[in-house]
Amino acid sequence: MESAAARPRPALTPGSVLPEDAGRATLVARVHDPEAGGPCVAAVRGEHVVDLTAHAPTVSDLMEREDAGRIVREAGGGRAWRLDALLDAPAGRPGLPHLLAPVDLQVIKAAGVTFARSLLERVIEERTGGDPSQAARVRARVGEVVGGRLDGIRPGSPEAERARELLVAEGLWSQYLEVGIGPDPEVFTKAPVLSAVGTGADIGVLSASAWNNPEPEAVLVVDSRGRVRGATLGNDVNLRDIEGRSALLLSRAKDNNASCAIGPFIRLFDEDFGLDTVRGLGIDLRIDGTDGYVLHGSSSLREISRDVLDLVAATHGAHHQYPDGFVLFTGTLFAPTEDRGAPGAGFTHVYGDVVRISSPRLGALVNTVVLSEQAAPWTFGVGALMRNLARRGLL
Repeated sequence: MESAAARPRPALTPGSVLPEDAGRATLVARVHDPEAGGPCVAAVRGEHVVDLTAHAPTVSDLMEREDAGRIVREAGGGRAWRLDALLDAPAGRPGLPHLLAPVDLQVIKAAGVTFARSLLERVIEERTGGDPSQAARVRARVGEVVGGRLDGIRPGSPEAERARELLVAEGLWSQYLEVGIGPDPEVFTKAPVLSAVGTGADIGVLSASAWNNPEPEAVLVVDSRGRVRGATLGNDVNLRDIEGRSALLLSRAKDNNASCAIGPFIRLFDEDFGLDTVRGLGIDLRIDGTDGYVLHGSSSLREISRDVLDLVAATHGAHHQYPDGFVLFTGTLFAPTEDRGAPGAGFTHVYGDVVRISSPRLGALVNTVVLSEQAAPWTFGVGALMRNLARRGLL
């Protein structure tokens, strides 16, 4: 990926990041407040963002409360910030209050290979050993054998087993097909607690990667009892060449500095927005390069192969608990195959790309691509958060 010393950042406004029905939405934000020396749990109310930290010191705590929606909509707050000022702050003014990823103590989990189209691209990565120059040839072979045979197959069903037998006979069975149509989904830990970046921030790609892409996803927000309390958007950055060399390099490919973006806000479930809404969400992607390059993509959760509650059940239950709750990336349909540079090289990021992931009911998550090695270091961890909250008398 190319690098540059400086590049313009996207201009963010309330109208460009809020849901289209923001007036009816129950929205949770996190704000870095320099005066407090740390984060504040907040509510988005019109043009303002209101500090609710006195009611819930962490977003994790807020998600545990039965009256979370009422607090976000009605509770008296402390400080209030103008939303437009918070969105402008990352653009060269980090010393001012600015938005953070809207999650804190929740574990950041991700489900992979949940859409048939992206499933085949994972198989292609594996078959090419992460070499993008071989992708077109392998893609043609996989398409010839598989065709539409995986469309509509329910994972773990007799139909899935018959598809497995065919692919084994053709020498095309893969560990990705195992988790894509087999009985058990892939669920992994995407990033450490508190390491995600929010809207307006840089997002990182390793300098060692030459074949990578964003992964626009819906992200479920789940409490300690396994109840889905709301949803947001996420970018589960994918280093295709590194994971393609070996699935055992998943952590190297997925967990790097600034490689996970979540936001802009958590939309809590209420009478206007619930699980059925999430099941029908459409997610749009736009990438704008500094050289004028533009890429559009879209996906729909209607095409997901496993219901979102099945993914939650595979993550949380008698087999695994999360006392501070968790967030769960639900997977992506997006897998760009068009060439950006040399013929046959496929798509990959270039330093300075602006990535906009949006959905009408969730708003827009906007980030600028940098090298992970050059992104702002992650320095505020769990210990720092606990010390900060203690100093503020919130624990």
